[in-house]
Amino acid sequence: MHFTCSSCGRSYPLDTRKWRCECGGYFLLAELKPFRPQEIEEQEHSLWRYRAMLPPVRETVTMGEGFTPLVKARRDGASVYLKLEFLAPTGSFKDRGTTVLVSHLKSIGVEEVVEDSSGNAGASLAAYCARAGIKARIYVPAHASPPKRAQIAVYRAELVTVEGPREKAAEAVREAADRGFYYASHYYNPLIIEGMKTVAYELWEQLGRAPDNVVLPVGHGTLLLGIYKGFKEIQEAGLIPSLPRLFGVQSLNCAPLYEAFKKGAEDVGSYVAKPTLAEGISIARPLRAREILAAVRATGGEILAVEEERILRARDDLASMGFYVELTSAVPLAGLSLLNLPEDQLTVIPLTGSGLKACCEEDH
Repeated sequence: MHFTCSSCGRSYPLDTRKWRCECGGYFLLAELKPFRPQEIEEQEHSLWRYRAMLPPVRETVTMGEGFTPLVKARRDGASVYLKLEFLAPTGSFKDRGTTVLVSHLKSIGVEEVVEDSSGNAGASLAAYCARAGIKARIYVPAHASPPKRAQIAVYRAELVTVEGPREKAAEAVREAADRGFYYASHYYNPLIIEGMKTVAYELWEQLGRAPDNVVLPVGHGTLLLGIYKGFKEIQEAGLIPSLPRLFGVQSLNCAPLYEAFKKGAEDVGSYVAKPTLAEGISIARPLRAREILAAVRATGGEILAVEEERILRARDDLASMGFYVELTSAVPLAGLSLLNLPEDQLTVIPLTGSGLKACCEEDH
């Protein structure tokens, strides 16, 4: 297994300290392992039950992430299954990718990392680095949710706040990476997607089949790409006849993928975002946009965008069912009513982040 460049095809070993190719392209993983159900470690109740299908590591840095509950609910007259990713150790789905990445970093001897995040990815990385004994410096937008910033700081990571839009934090961390620090990026590093694909594995085990539809929030798209990848591997193993349709939902205030999808474009163009309550998906230029759009189209899915008012209502609807999630996690439920999916189809919505991470004044 090794990295290859998405642009020029150049190869890099897994233990490289580079965060992207010298040509500027981002990394992909080559020589991937196939899905082998007979090698699932049945006694392991975390995503590491799929160790045989994940990148090799000498040391596992884990807190029991993965294998989250799947709960049936009613919405708009149809049954949906809610995948409770907010029950992860740090309160968000990001832990799936982080456990794989930090286990790799520990195995190759990395001692210090930098990362940029709107909150959840940074908190996840800070926690797993604390567990691994790796020093972490996290760059976050100054407007990021105070509870998320507090969570990053409590893990003893160095918290660097950056004024301006989300992209300014990304610019700051790349300057640090260019000075030689390992950039443990949750969207540049493809090991993150390897962790995310375990959602598909779990759904296949929990349902005994693939769902017909998966509706989820999309910003950088690592969860969507991971679910697509996981189900592709299951299909290639001859275990499901077809892939679930993937529906990525964005806030209308920051919807570059939605605009590109509507136009039939293969990539996002220049886009100016407006502030949105769904801060976790406020990404004006998703790095892997071409992959996201291709995956959605390959499954017969769609990219949707919803207004802020719909997001607020969806958060409250989830709360009325007993689920307290941050506003970004409510975005797919807000989009569900736009789809008019057949009642006899099986639809899954991952609830990606805990409401305990949200600022109490975010909806004012």
